Amino acid sequence: MNTTLDVLIIGAGPIGIACALEAKKKNLTYLIVEKGVLVNSLYNYPTNMTFFSTSEKLEIDDIPFISSNAKPNKKEALEYYRRIVSSNKLHVNLFEKVTTVQTKEHLYDVTTNKNKYQAKQIIISTGFYDIPNYLNVPGEDLPKVFHYYDDPHYFSEQDVVIVGASNSAVDAALEIYRKGGRVTMIIRGENIGDRVKYWVKPDIVNRIEEGSIKAYYHSEIKEILKDKVVISTKEGKEISLKNDFVVALTGYQPNFDFLKNIGIQLSTDGLKKPAYNPKTMESNLKGIYLAGVICGGKETHKWFIENSRIHAKMIIKDIIEKQS
Repeated sequence: MNTTLDVLIIGAGPIGIACALEAKKKNLTYLIVEKGVLVNSLYNYPTNMTFFSTSEKLEIDDIPFISSNAKPNKKEALEYYRRIVSSNKLHVNLFEKVTTVQTKEHLYDVTTNKNKYQAKQIIISTGFYDIPNYLNVPGEDLPKVFHYYDDPHYFSEQDVVIVGASNSAVDAALEIYRKGGRVTMIIRGENIGDRVKYWVKPDIVNRIEEGSIKAYYHSEIKEILKDKVVISTKEGKEISLKNDFVVALTGYQPNFDFLKNIGIQLSTDGLKKPAYNPKTMESNLKGIYLAGVICGGKETHKWFIENSRIHAKMIIKDIIEKQS
């Protein structure tokens, strides 16, 4: 592509799509590049996932999101965002990964695994679902260990350890249990997570209390072996558990190396929050903006679709004002 774009958007999630819609309305030349499928993170969510938010809070650009229930499921969300892209004829290149971003005078040269682009501004809306928070224990590389969860049928009639106590861990534990899996949860803290969906939390608590699902609190995995796992408890004891599969749902994090390689500053407090102006969403690099959950660094629970939809209008407004 020889034309210089006004805006190159990295990431075709809901917020990247919102940025493209806003750029199109303002007659800016734009392109979204996405390393995977459309709304790649949502596509990789569990098959049976239901959103915490209601459908109207997942809407972008005031385009109605009609779902069969108040809280839509994954399938409905995929169709909603796909139809927005197709109906508005948005420019999106899928399965195209950005490899380098370099400054060239007042422009940016962007190289992907397929093309080279030149852009006046860049919006990074790459989310956080690409890199798991690893356990860093012996045996984590065994094929029996999963850091993503899709469908419970795979684990039917198996001894399954679930690591974590977040929404994803709780959903997996309940689904696998109801498909005949023998589920044990390994939980670092003293309780199920505070942010677990309110209509799900009583279910998991009751299943643990009645003994249908085993839970070890204040515990961590020490080692994963072919047919068992070894955990350590609060009392310092080591317990060996018969095991077929480990589903480690301990969260995910943005690609911080990508941000650092571009030159975006990250906080040194351990949270790795990228530097940006909260009024414009412009990073410490002129013309490079951040949108969506990536703004929170490791605090991935701070930003989500419903409270970061506004980033699109903030960013495009700033770009237009700088042009005038």
